[in-house]
Amino acid sequence: MAGSSIRKAVAGALEDLTEKDFQKFCFHLLDRRDEPRVKRNRVEGKDFMEITDVLVNHFTEEGAVLVTVDLLNQIGCSGVAKTLGEETAGRSSAAAEQHGKKDQHFVDKHRNELIQRVSNVGPILDELLTKVIQQERYDAIRAVKPSQEQMRDIYGVLLKAGTDAKDIFYNILQKHEKCLLQDLQK
Repeated sequence: MAGSSIRKAVAGALEDLTEKDFQKFCFHLLDRRDEPRVKRNRVEGKDFMEITDVLVNHFTEEGAVLVTVDLLNQIGCSGVAKTLGEETAGRSSAAAEQHGKKDQHFVDKHRNELIQRVSNVGPILDELLTKVIQQERYDAIRAVKPSQEQMRDIYGVLLKAGTDAKDIFYNILQKHEKCLLQDLQK
């Protein structure tokens, strides 16, 4: 079953971490600015299997993979993140198809590249204001540095907002990051 395979892959990635890296992972999970946020009592004192359950139950299976990969990259465990992404790529796509999603959205598929390579976030954020993001969230994202963190915060909003918001985001990226999108489409 695809869901249990995704759960096992996330658990395996967390199990492969050293104790110190697992603690960093948990710290960064609690420190996430993106919604939905995880409460401290759901994380503190838990082992890798319990944290896997928290991730899957809190973010859904596909969301758990995205959050886990993102946090692993933040704590310097990019090899584990890459392995997890490769292990779950086909399965999460199959799970998405089972839930009526034919293809993964472009902004989801290229999430990591967009986070790393979009540097001029201001104009993108300006256009997202009122279309997708409310003023309070806009101000909070503008206050965050560097641009990669701003992009992660934008993705946190998109994860909650759905496909229409992702379409708006994609159209804004086409306007402001045309060369980057052409490169990613190759």
